[in-house]
Amino acid sequence: MATSTSPTRNAAATREAILRSAIENFARAGYDGVGVRQIAHDAGVTAMLVNRYFGSKEGLFAEAVETSFATPTFIGEQSDDLVADTVRALVARTGSGDDAPPPFMIMLRSASSPVATTIVRDAIERHVGARLARQLDSPDQNLRGEILLALISGMLTMRGVVGTSALRKSKPADIERVLEPAFAALIGGSRASTSERE
Repeated sequence: MATSTSPTRNAAATREAILRSAIENFARAGYDGVGVRQIAHDAGVTAMLVNRYFGSKEGLFAEAVETSFATPTFIGEQSDDLVADTVRALVARTGSGDDAPPPFMIMLRSASSPVATTIVRDAIERHVGARLARQLDSPDQNLRGEILLALISGMLTMRGVVGTSALRKSKPADIERVLEPAFAALIGGSRASTSERE
């Protein structure tokens, strides 16, 4: 016999299935490359039900971005050695042969859409950028954080997606050796060093 909580559980499961399908499809094809019908089909529901839960394709995209960007990929809330931990995770992920993380692929595949870009930019600043900036002891921590994200995005693109020769053929330890000083220069900035320059 069904309990009174069954509809709630079913609704939550349906919503989760739609959201999971949306993240996978937007990561594969971008905002403009996939429609609500495809997302609904992959989730095993109707397009009408997708709109009922999320209101519109834009609303669904915003929720998919929020969900995927809120979860740490390379940069956690705290790290004993932010430079080494981030570099190791980045080199390992881009050399594993696995797809790049969904948040990055959603950003990459959706970059041509003004609607999507606005949503992605907001999520980056509220989640990924803020998460990194909180760990930097510098008056220009937001700037440093976004430059670090640009380096990470560049590695994900050139090694993980495009697979350029030097990055693809080099040993992980060699890539880490070259990357670490660049990350350290940004992460290691302090108020003292900024004051000295001024």
